[in-house]
Amino acid sequence: MVRFEDLRIFMAAAAQGSFSAAARELDLTPAVASAALKRLEQALDARLFVRSTRSLRLTSDGERYLEHARSALSALEAGRNAVARNKTDISGTLSVSIPSDLGRHVLLPWLDEFQERHPRVNFQVRISDRLADLYRQPVDIAVRYGTPNDSGLVALPLAEHNRRVVCASPAYLARHGVPRVPEDLRRHNCLSFVLGETLHDRWAFLHQGAVLNVPVKGDRVGDDGELVRRWALAGHGLAYKSRYDVLADLRAGRLIEVLADYECEPSPLYLLCVHRMLLSPAVKRLREFLHERFKAFEAGPAAGPDVRA
Repeated sequence: MVRFEDLRIFMAAAAQGSFSAAARELDLTPAVASAALKRLEQALDARLFVRSTRSLRLTSDGERYLEHARSALSALEAGRNAVARNKTDISGTLSVSIPSDLGRHVLLPWLDEFQERHPRVNFQVRISDRLADLYRQPVDIAVRYGTPNDSGLVALPLAEHNRRVVCASPAYLARHGVPRVPEDLRRHNCLSFVLGETLHDRWAFLHQGAVLNVPVKGDRVGDDGELVRRWALAGHGLAYKSRYDVLADLRAGRLIEVLADYECEPSPLYLLCVHRMLLSPAVKRLREFLHERFKAFEAGPAAGPDVRA
């Protein structure tokens, strides 16, 4: 395997006509330069120089190899410079996996805004409530609720204090009444969410230091977060949703939060990737941008338009 540094020493020795001069130019010892050229000749199984005590000149094989070495070195330098530029440029294509409901109604407008600020960034967007396999699928980063089970993933917080809420439309509550305590949910039509093979039909609450897990049931189960939200908006039942999924609806009065005295389970939001080496300038800037947008979103309607209207 030809080494990058050996090529540089070969080029310098050819230009200088001297091992020692090439070594001085590259701030190496003559012994290191000589060893590098021996490795190169062994790798090529050819003599590249004719040596004497007073002179050094290229052989015919050396002359032929010199042009190829120049091209190879130039290509390697160009590649190294491209990587170096990528460490500072806000550019490139990002493949992003985002959750269904939050993705369609909150994140997509924000990604549009990010691209307006950084037009050299391209997005490939995958929308699904299933967590993409970041090791096998062509996905650079994922935005997901909850602390990841895989400790090998890099998880950067976007909204650490988000939680779930129980909510329903005003029409549903007018017909069926407002639950006052979690046990009242047993008498209500609860809209359940299924992810993979897991049915989320136990809703968790924290009250006065105690955790309550209430089994619920209803006439509708969906595997898409937006579908469950739409059922709630249409008055079909109660939903147990991430607060950010329904925050605009709550503010607009389309949905009403119930059981507010009982804190629901946390639902922090993270940006995930498989290794810190993949945190390119574009990814870092996107994470900062989303973190700030979530803070503004939490602060109130003035932070942005109601994109669900």
